[in-house]
Parts: sequence; structure tokens; C-alpha cells
Amino acid sequence: MDQWMVELAPALRALTALADHDGYMTGAADALGIPQSSMSRRIHALERALRIPLIARDGRVVRLTPAALRLAESARGPLNELDAAVAEVTGDADPDHGTVRFGFPLTMGHGRIPRLLAEFNRAHPGIRLQLKQAHGAELSDDLRRGDLDLALTIPPPRGLPHTVVTHQEICATLPADHRLARDRRITLADLADERFVANPAAYNLRMLTQEWCGAAGFEPNVGVEVTEFSTIREFVGLGMGVALLPFTDAPAAGTVQIALAGEHRRSVGLTSATSRLTPAARRLSDFLIDRE
Repeated sequence: MDQWMVELAPALRALTALADHDGYMTGAADALGIPQSSMSRRIHALERALRIPLIARDGRVVRLTPAALRLAESARGPLNELDAAVAEVTGDADPDHGTVRFGFPLTMGHGRIPRLLAEFNRAHPGIRLQLKQAHGAELSDDLRRGDLDLALTIPPPRGLPHTVVTHQEICATLPADHRLARDRRITLADLADERFVANPAAYNLRMLTQEWCGAAGFEPNVGVEVTEFSTIREFVGLGMGVALLPFTDAPAAGTVQIALAGEHRRSVGLTSATSRLTPAARRLSDFLIDRE
């Protein structure tokens, strides 16, 4: 235990920082707030303690060995838990002050989430919010690295503590002059001959679109790929195709949203970096869960 607290814990933190910065010693040292010489000493001390090579020099950059990368990934969770446990104890005396690093998807940058964050800020002015918008995979990576305390993720990532707080209903977004634009509900099979505007293949909603259309008996003809939902809606309004998108209170001009028969929805998870939260992060978590 003494070796863990005195030597291995700081050394493992240095290793995870080095992995996060792709082998750049300077960036990893800056992230930890220590000199680069201390960074090097910690890595070499860890090599001596474990008796395995962890890095190899490649010019000004060091390359982590496969064993080092596996160790960094395995150690990240316990180190974050340790940080959270210390923060939980030291923050108990003043739970209405502190900083919460919170992430949410780009697709939730307007409407309900900004309103809830503004409401929380008014109710808890002593808690500082550091907000980040990004795609789901990036938010999950930030949580695993400990760069975020909480994030809304779609879908909730495996291996991280989360609570499903709501679901996004997916509907058909059509041009306003589309042949089905006046229908109250349609089936996916009704869109079998349509041209689709969709996210790139790696995106969750694109994968769901492929899955749902396949179950309806056809492969969607994706003619345009776009990362942002707002741009997809604009293209649909310009007559470039149809799309499967979450329902929005602010549809783009020239579009209509039509309900789909059957169940087509995505889970939204409130996901944390660790099972322990600081008092300030717990306040935000409870606030969001209570209001969803």
C-alpha cells in the first residue's frame, strides 16, 4: 500500500497523461502541472518497479509499448475513482461551491438542455460550470480520461456509470412538399425508394438508420452524408432527400416531421467519469435527473 500511494499512483497518473497526449512528454507534464524532468522520472520509476519497458524513443516523441497502453487504460478508472473519493471528502464542507465539467452533444445545443443549465446556474451560483459540446464518442473518451465529470451521452457508453434520463423519439423529416408530408404517421417501408440525407457511417443514428431500414426490407440510399443535424434539416428543406432525425421544437424551414410507426428512439444517458461524484457534480446530476 505504501508503494502504491508514494510511488505507483503518481507514476501511473504520469503514464495515463502520456497516453492521453500521444507520447508528448511536454504536453503530459503541462497537463499534470509538473516539470518534464519529473515526468520522465516517474515513467522510469514505473518501469523499474514493474520490470517491463513502457516507452521507446521516436525523435522528440516517446512511443508507448503495447503493455504500457494496456496498463494506462486499466489504471485510468481506479485513478479517477481515487481522485473522486478525495474530492468527495474534501468537498463535503462546502457542497455549494466547486467546478463541474459537463459535456453534452452538439445536437442538444439549443432548447431544453441550455434552459436547464441556466436554471441550475441561477439556483446554485457558487458552482462553476465548465461546459463542452462534442460528438458522443469524444464525450465518452473525455469521461474515461477524467477530463469531464458528467456528460449526456447518446447512447450511454458501456463500462461507465450512467442513468438513462430520457429518450429521443426519431421521426421522418421530409420536404414540406413531399408526397407524404400531410400524413400523420408513416412506416419506414414508405421511404424505401427515397434518397436519404444522413450522418456518416460511424455515427450512432446512421447505424440505427441502417438497422431500422434493413428490418423494413430495404437498404437506405444515402446520397448525402453530413455530420450536423441542423445541416441535414437544411438540406431536406432544400429537397435533397429525406432523413431520420430526433424530433425538434425548431424544425428547419421547408420541412415537416412525421411520426414513424413502431418504436424508433434512442436512449440518452447521464454518464459520469466514476461511481463517486463530488458534491457539486452530485448536485448537478440530481438536478438533471429530477427534471427529465
